[in-house]
Amino acid sequence: MKRILFVDDEPNVLNGLRRMLRPMCKEWVMEFAESGESALNVLAAAPFDVVVTDMRMPGMDGADLLAKVAELYPQTIRIVLSGQSSEESIFRCVGVAHQFLSKPCDAERLRRTISRACALRDSLSEATLQGLISQTVRLPSLPSAYLELLAELRSPESGVRKIAEIVSRDVGMTAKVLHLVNSAFFGMHQQVTDVERAVAILGMSTISGLVLSCKIFSQISLQTMQVFSIEALVKHSVEVGAMTRAIAATGGIKQPELDDCFSGGVLHDVGKLVLASNMPAQYLDAQAKAQTNQIPLWMVEREMFGATHAEVGAYLLGLWGLPDSVVEAVAYHHTPDRCIHKEFCLLTAVHVADILEQEANCTRQSVPRAILAKGYLHKIGVWDRLDEWRSICGIVERKAA
Repeated sequence: MKRILFVDDEPNVLNGLRRMLRPMCKEWVMEFAESGESALNVLAAAPFDVVVTDMRMPGMDGADLLAKVAELYPQTIRIVLSGQSSEESIFRCVGVAHQFLSKPCDAERLRRTISRACALRDSLSEATLQGLISQTVRLPSLPSAYLELLAELRSPESGVRKIAEIVSRDVGMTAKVLHLVNSAFFGMHQQVTDVERAVAILGMSTISGLVLSCKIFSQISLQTMQVFSIEALVKHSVEVGAMTRAIAATGGIKQPELDDCFSGGVLHDVGKLVLASNMPAQYLDAQAKAQTNQIPLWMVEREMFGATHAEVGAYLLGLWGLPDSVVEAVAYHHTPDRCIHKEFCLLTAVHVADILEQEANCTRQSVPRAILAKGYLHKIGVWDRLDEWRSICGIVERKAA
């Protein structure tokens, strides 16, 4: 049974949630609190899987409450459900909330959002990693990309296209921008995975405020840089994004789904950023063990941490509300045969692009690379297309260079 705590200072709102959700969510234990202070008392008495709170409340407001929840109960999923969508409220929530939903919210959408977040957390059985990911509100970026973005935002000639170009060349920036634009605060009725469109929707004023005031992007720490090459990760990820889109196009996937393909490729290794930036010493040990024993890194991660970077990345992106197709591709890009879908899809393209990029740049590898899932590719009838894809990806790589 999942335990969900709803917090709102208006009793009629809480009564409405109670009436809407109880008939359709009998597998939940639901509690209701009318203030941030009373919510903390409820949380102190028993653990909860999810806290859903309004923003504007007297005394302790929603942002302050979620900051306390993040500090005291790091494994708890934090969701804002609010009718307040001003720029100020967005800025205050961005560092503490996993997802943002607007009032009035359809009961089915609320149920689906909470259920999906819980299912993703359950897929990651290691409690330490659950807490670590739950506390992740920003991802480190390339120092050069971060400084370039700051300079561009301060330039009087700054524009959406240039900002999007910088963001799309960085894994952490791409993930966070897509997280923000897919929140309900921006009134989108469909999910967005194209970075340029995301920047245009957010607007230059919001982007500037988020970067300069809220610091949603951060430079990677010196300690992490000493054990992990973010430059190599970004180069690999951007090339895999381009290759994924090229491979997907050969399988009949068209716009706007091709935007999912590029983003899925760019974000496939985002879990490495989470692990390396939060556990630098342990991640250095994992890389050394993979190199010494000639074992793919993801296998060593599972042994040492109880989960792979693929699962860690998928959990974070799912918490942040990115599309299911992207989350699925990230989760299974090393083990596509574990996915329930057995046809050519985004996952297929990401899996193949990841391996082909490593083949093409084998001198850049410090640990043994993963291998193609031959049985899976045979099962979905595309194994004989590898030479075609190698040729296409060689062209893509030369263009990217």
